[in-house]
Amino acid sequence: MVKPIRRTNSDLAMASSRLSRFGAVALLLSGFLAATTTVAQAQTQTGNGYTAYRIGSATDVTRTTSTGAVLMGGGADVDAAFVWMIGKSGGGNFVVLRSSGTDGYNSYINGLGTVTSVETLVVTSRTGANDAYVADKVRNAEAVFIAGGDQASYWNNWKGTALSSALQSAIDRGIPIGGTSAGMAVLGEFVYTALNASVTATAALRNPYVRDVTLGRDFLNVPNLDGIITDTHFYARDRMGRPITFLARLVKDGWIGTAYGIAADEGTAALIDGNGTATIVGSQYVYFFKTPGMPQTCVSGTRLTYRDVNVYRCAGSAGQTFDLNTWTGSGGLSYRVSAVNGALSSSKGSVY
Repeated sequence: MVKPIRRTNSDLAMASSRLSRFGAVALLLSGFLAATTTVAQAQTQTGNGYTAYRIGSATDVTRTTSTGAVLMGGGADVDAAFVWMIGKSGGGNFVVLRSSGTDGYNSYINGLGTVTSVETLVVTSRTGANDAYVADKVRNAEAVFIAGGDQASYWNNWKGTALSSALQSAIDRGIPIGGTSAGMAVLGEFVYTALNASVTATAALRNPYVRDVTLGRDFLNVPNLDGIITDTHFYARDRMGRPITFLARLVKDGWIGTAYGIAADEGTAALIDGNGTATIVGSQYVYFFKTPGMPQTCVSGTRLTYRDVNVYRCAGSAGQTFDLNTWTGSGGLSYRVSAVNGALSSSKGSVY
């Protein structure tokens, strides 16, 4: 039998003293490690137009990825969408892009699954977007998510830069790409750029050529999003008139014969797999639009008339799906929305 070790008061006092000294050293070491960890996680290059924040390994790994796109409507982030992206990333290097803010996504994404690293790149200028470090991190990422903010800054500062080329290269390689709010706005073939100010639905319907309706194209080429323009914060900001106007402009201006739109409510996302099937997750709805032909009246300074735009509404709470190839849904609601002299109506009563 092993005898218990008896300690005298003197022994205990000495042990306590040693533990105190050890605790002090440990505390100092802990502070040092925390400081060095902070340096490793937050990389700053003054004057280069970007700030990099990282959680996890600095090693660039290679993982097997699969194509996918997340269209998130802003507001509360949808956990299931990031878990889906992490799965498609193979647990590699996850990059978050933004033009303002800091590293708020890092610990959030890192806590939702197993990834090698999460790195946020806050890219604030074309100089930053052409920096070799930024381009390298994006080009070699296994997943990229574009945060909310101002899509005009993405358009002005990133389009036609090394960053956009690197991002397109990563997309072509087959990584999952996603975005919320402004980040979702730039993922379609056609983009509402908001270069002047964010147009209201009322202003757009009153004059589809008002200066705040600024449209662009070819920011990125994302699989299954050709011919599509997107909108966000949909029900919360009463934006139904915006995609109706945007679609009318795309057709009237000759950019495309048949135009399509996807709009997402806050706290809701469409998860689009490589086959073009969108699964809706979150608390509200995602809407899918298809033009019926040319608008009846779409001219500068005149209220819009565009009848019978096809709408299909999918609920995130029910996990409903939509096939982008056939432009048909399962389990959702199909109806039509019309703009007549700038006023909206619907075949089902409510336009939402």
